[in-house]
Amino acid sequence: MNALLDVSDLHAYYGKSHILRGVGFTVAEGEIVSLLGRNGVGRTTTIKAIMGEVPPQGSILFKGQQIAGRRPHEIARLGLGHVPENRDIFPTLSTRENLLLGVKNTKVTGRWSIEDMFDLFPNLRERADIPGGALSGGEQQMLTMCRTLMGDPDLIMIDEPTEGLAPKMTEQVARLLEEIARRRVAILLVEQKLTIALKISHRVYIMGHGEIVFEGTPEAFEADASIRREWLEV
Repeated sequence: MNALLDVSDLHAYYGKSHILRGVGFTVAEGEIVSLLGRNGVGRTTTIKAIMGEVPPQGSILFKGQQIAGRRPHEIARLGLGHVPENRDIFPTLSTRENLLLGVKNTKVTGRWSIEDMFDLFPNLRERADIPGGALSGGEQQMLTMCRTLMGDPDLIMIDEPTEGLAPKMTEQVARLLEEIARRRVAILLVEQKLTIALKISHRVYIMGHGEIVFEGTPEAFEADASIRREWLEV
């Protein structure tokens, strides 16, 4: 499979703190890859470095182009979507207006329409004309993911999509992830809930102390109790 995203020898710093220490991984076209690990090991920093929100050192190839050092809006226009952990919506704009802001090119019909979003999440249809700030936390998470999809990315990086969500909402998010993959959009997923990550992922990477310490299929990961004990269990 062709590597849509190819990260190698990626380093990143916060001040003098060396957070990422030579991270490397790939995501192929239409593939779901999960980046797992305990809190604080550098998973969110990895996504931010790829997106240009944290200065990266190393190589980040997207569709064969070097994007390390580019600005976030330039990277987004190449087809790389980012759903941050903080549910970054526009609270005074309606749900519908938030979705429309995600469209990058109004002259081209992408893989996703507003009706697609409403079909996947009926809650958003019911709240289409109310301010985004009036939505529940789970609905805001849906809105953030759907707005990013409206930009028709080829790869979407999603940071902790089920954090703090009720079980029913978590199931809806899992279904959306599966639908994204069905439409051949690649996913790089940072997720704490192993059951979701292992169920939908083609491959998993485990991070520890700013480095990749394991790469393999979900089946290989589940068969390796020592990796789970050392790098994931509290």
